[in-house]
Amino acid sequence: MNASNHTTPQNLHEPIEIALRDRVRDQLPATLSDLGDLVRIPSVAWDGFDHDHVRASAEAIAALAEGTGVFDSVTISRAPIEGSEELGQPAVLATRAARNGAPTVVLYAHHDVQPPGDDAEWNTPVYEPTVVGDRLYGRGSADDKAGVMSHIGAIRALRAAAGDDFDLGITLFIEGEEEFGSRSFANFLAQHRTELAGDAIIVADSANWDTETPALTVGLRGNVTLRLTVRTLDHASHSGMFGGAVPDAMLATFRLLNTLWDDAGSVAVPGLLVREAETPAYDEAQLRLETGLSEGVSPIGDGTILSRIWDKPAITVTGIDAPSMKNASNTLVPAVTVRVSVRIAPGQDPQAALEAITTHLHANAPFGAQLSIDDADTGSPFLVDTTHPIVATAKQAMADAWEVAPVELGIGGSIPFVADLVREFPAAAILITGVEDPHSRAHSPNESLHLGVFHRATLTEALLLARLNRHGA
Repeated sequence: MNASNHTTPQNLHEPIEIALRDRVRDQLPATLSDLGDLVRIPSVAWDGFDHDHVRASAEAIAALAEGTGVFDSVTISRAPIEGSEELGQPAVLATRAARNGAPTVVLYAHHDVQPPGDDAEWNTPVYEPTVVGDRLYGRGSADDKAGVMSHIGAIRALRAAAGDDFDLGITLFIEGEEEFGSRSFANFLAQHRTELAGDAIIVADSANWDTETPALTVGLRGNVTLRLTVRTLDHASHSGMFGGAVPDAMLATFRLLNTLWDDAGSVAVPGLLVREAETPAYDEAQLRLETGLSEGVSPIGDGTILSRIWDKPAITVTGIDAPSMKNASNTLVPAVTVRVSVRIAPGQDPQAALEAITTHLHANAPFGAQLSIDDADTGSPFLVDTTHPIVATAKQAMADAWEVAPVELGIGGSIPFVADLVREFPAAAILITGVEDPHSRAHSPNESLHLGVFHRATLTEALLLARLNRHGA
């Protein structure tokens, strides 16, 4: 697929740019070794996991930040969870003040990881970094400890090439609970607003078009999640004696959930919006290659494939509480609970989306089933202001590092805290970058990092930092 054209680097004749290229390359083995050490720490922030590992991960990253020799201050900080006295997971905050009127760049990534899933589905040990071919396997190898190390690697290269006395202000913010909903993020911003203010905020938690083509993420879907309980009986009853006359909760749940989509699999909930936008060429063969769509199974939805992923809502039932096969009996189930995950298009208000889905469910409850909807959470979608001058500087850095023009990418997933950043720092350029590619399998077994992508992503950031240091914002 030809998503972009090869380019000739524009500025690499500058001595510092030549030095940066050499430093990133020469330091790559050490950077990857440090990444491997982080992958070995099972830093899952979810309830039910040992949070000592999250603390250990934060301490390791604080030591790496100290080791760069560029920061005035390095701290590990925790903020209260919204609506609670409980503290969130530890984040690393390292700051270097700008000098002589230079801009400040905030570098974001997260050091917590998804749970491992089923060990049997992994081809390599979950928390043992393993290189197979041109990929590094292990939980967090891509999402997002590679994001952490792309920041560290870029800072190391900048210092090695420019010396200790550069003017650029740098704030390193490595969150500890992104995979668990960033529950203390807003309070963390409030506590550290002065340190986190910057001219540009680089969020290294996204993907590239492919292993040879960089991308700047300019659109993110938002999200709504909720817990839905469907009840039809006060207690379980014998399915043989009463089945056929009494609707069980399983039947009612299936009937209700089926109203969420039309026959093509498109979302059929009034009030969930669609964004009209052009998308790059992307065919069904590429979708199958990148997702593992089984032979004979057709894609769902209508319109271009990327519009379905980037610009339209999607609804997924991600969990269900019901009798297991082991515990199945000839019983009419009185109640079933499901977790519903809704991705909403850029431009949609998440609270309006929650109201739309709630209204639809109550209006379509079959057989008079009793519904309970709770544990709802929302996250805002996001669109980048691509007219900001730093955006053009970032795209040129990508083109020079990859020798391919970058693609402006939409992402079907959600990074809700980006909306918090925009609210708190409306004048800053938000640059959503990443070290992943379509085969990284973030959140899944056999998560991996393409080593070439990591090299080029680190060089991109090093070039961007050097250019902002030299030319300002």
